[in-house]
Amino acid sequence: MIPKLIWREPIPTTTITSGASAASGTGGAAPAVAQPRRRVVTLGDITGRESGGLVVLLVAVGILTLTSDEFLTAGNLSNLARQVAIFGIIAVGELLVILTAGIDLSVGSVLGLSGCVTALLLVRGMPILVALLLGVALGTVLGAINGLLVTRAKLPPFIATLGMLGIARGATLVITDAKTVQGLPTGFQTIANGTVLGIPNLLIIAVLVTVVAWFLLTRTVFGRYVYAVGSNPESARLAGVPVRTVTISVYAISGLLAGLGGILLTSRLGAGIPTAGTGFELNAIAACVIGGASLFGAKGSAIGAATGALIMGVLNNGGNLLAINAFYLQIGIGVLILVAVGFDQLNARRAASSG
Repeated sequence: MIPKLIWREPIPTTTITSGASAASGTGGAAPAVAQPRRRVVTLGDITGRESGGLVVLLVAVGILTLTSDEFLTAGNLSNLARQVAIFGIIAVGELLVILTAGIDLSVGSVLGLSGCVTALLLVRGMPILVALLLGVALGTVLGAINGLLVTRAKLPPFIATLGMLGIARGATLVITDAKTVQGLPTGFQTIANGTVLGIPNLLIIAVLVTVVAWFLLTRTVFGRYVYAVGSNPESARLAGVPVRTVTISVYAISGLLAGLGGILLTSRLGAGIPTAGTGFELNAIAACVIGGASLFGAKGSAIGAATGALIMGVLNNGGNLLAINAFYLQIGIGVLILVAVGFDQLNARRAASSG
């Protein structure tokens, strides 16, 4: 069992520099104390692996601000926030799996299934809160099944989640008869389309999810375990880390957030779409990679994943404003992924050669 999650404060460290040895005899000079060399603090020192993504985001925002008068308008920013929020929520869930050196290809299909099941329950008269809880629970269960297939059945994460992708998508088409589920209550649609003090509800929910994930990864024992499993699962097991439980947990959380994303997307569209979420898994993985996560595990952060989702949203939004062919945008995002992975590999080789 995972120990109770406890607050984990950063451990203060002290750098000790050794001075020159004292001269022999009573008249020897006092030892000289070495002065630490000053170095310029860079953006990478402050933000870590997210620095590259932040630079790309700032450059993209700057270019769009100069080239489009509509980019910084309230209406466009509100629309951008709603578009990015759902991708950001899914990306955070995907990140937890990637940190354990796994992959979850089923998030898009789980999103579609959870959204359609919630829509069907609402159309049949179930209270909104109960339908929401059941939709999220469905996503969590499917995610936990992925974790069991990886840990108990010893299936590679790619195969296990690829199978779940097909199962969830097929189940969605079966229960909806491949038809859109319409007639959802107005109160349910307000969840994703409403605002609080002018801020879209979707953005607030996405920020809350990111903050909770950040806290979980940086301030709890569970977060330490996640990075340990991604670094070396065998060493983590020998150190007492419950590797299987942690692995199942991250897949369950990924499914939970995919289910939440499906409910929010259904609320935003005002209908249950059987094909909703198609290709979302690739966007979630791309957001994590662009945000600094390593597909080899143990490297990445929730803020980085959210930043990656925001970069993709800004690029797509800017492409629409500037009337750039969507195919070129896909090429650009693909190049950005290759550059991000190549940069990560370059840093890894440099660290290995210097260490």
